[in-house]
Amino acid sequence: MAGVGRLVDATRALLRGLDALLVALVLVAVLRAPNGSRWAAAAAGGALVAVHVWGRRRVRVHDVSVDVPRGKRPEAIAWMLVDLALWCVLLVTSPAGLWLAFPLVLLQMHVLGPRLGIVAVALTTAGAVVSGSSWRAPGDPALGYVLGPVVGAAVAVGVVLALEALVRESQARQRALDELTAAREHLAEAERDRAVAAERERLAREVHDTLAQGFSAVELLLRSARAALGSDDERAGALVDRARATALDNLAEARRFVRALAPADLAVAALPDALRRVADRVDGQGLHVVARVEGTARPLAAPVETTLLRIAQSALANVRQHADARRADVTLTYLDDRVLLDVVDDGRGFDPAGPASGGGFGLAAIRSRVRELGGTLSLETATGLGTAVAVALPVPRPDDEEGT
Repeated sequence: MAGVGRLVDATRALLRGLDALLVALVLVAVLRAPNGSRWAAAAAGGALVAVHVWGRRRVRVHDVSVDVPRGKRPEAIAWMLVDLALWCVLLVTSPAGLWLAFPLVLLQMHVLGPRLGIVAVALTTAGAVVSGSSWRAPGDPALGYVLGPVVGAAVAVGVVLALEALVRESQARQRALDELTAAREHLAEAERDRAVAAERERLAREVHDTLAQGFSAVELLLRSARAALGSDDERAGALVDRARATALDNLAEARRFVRALAPADLAVAALPDALRRVADRVDGQGLHVVARVEGTARPLAAPVETTLLRIAQSALANVRQHADARRADVTLTYLDDRVLLDVVDDGRGFDPAGPASGGGFGLAAIRSRVRELGGTLSLETATGLGTAVAVALPVPRPDDEEGT
């Protein structure tokens, strides 16, 4: 923002310089007025300064962005018209009023912008040419009274347009820099989240494949041993029962540890309830979110449930931030060999072939998660017709899960 700030400060300094120049030239015009019209020149000059002060306080052109249309503000137009009328009176009463043309055209370009400002500059230049020709002494060349106002107006217009072009370019560069910084921060955050999720998944898998499986084996062996003991060996049976209880306690503890490494919503609820909790958090402020479950819900592998929950969170975050939607539906469908997740909104959608389809990190993250588990992702959207995200992940059949 430093470059933009310096240009804005330069614009403000230019306007302050115009204020001082205008007041000085009004004073000169009054002093150079003929004796018979000096009082009229003083009245017109004083009114011009007063209107200028009012306009500077009311319009505050230095606080308006160069990208905002300035020629549509009624107070700005009124200010410039009254300034032009009073200056015409000053031209009639004093030949030195001609010198005010240069600061006036600079001010008109700043206040009215490049379109309406050009019209005001043309009127001011025409007035200066006519006034100069009327005050011209016999024998003076007429070309100077024409070229002087025209060249001065051209210089003023060029200075203002060049300065505003620099401001626009600096603002565009600053916006691009801000977007790049935000993208880098988002990418770094996504990478940190991915690393944390990968480490949690690794630890959960290690615990599940070692401690949990080991305790399950111990409990199964002790159960068999308990069944093989004679009914008269009460002490051996009690020891086996204690061993089984210890193994069961450790198995429960290991499972709690695995759940603690999963997303917080999955740690306290099954996947369908966790999805409803996510939907309830997003619901509100003009967006109604409904979560439904179809088919027979059953426990799935921790990576699958974690991926589905994260995809739902990411898709709903995109709906909240970008879709401008009123309703979103989240549907979790359990099939024999697959689980489906659909997130559909009635928002404004986007062009899948345009930059919106690949410029954000949300869809890229969803694609990456789905690809890691060998699933498929479908995206249906169009501008003004909402968006539908459909994810399908392969899961073992219920019979296979019971067998393992």
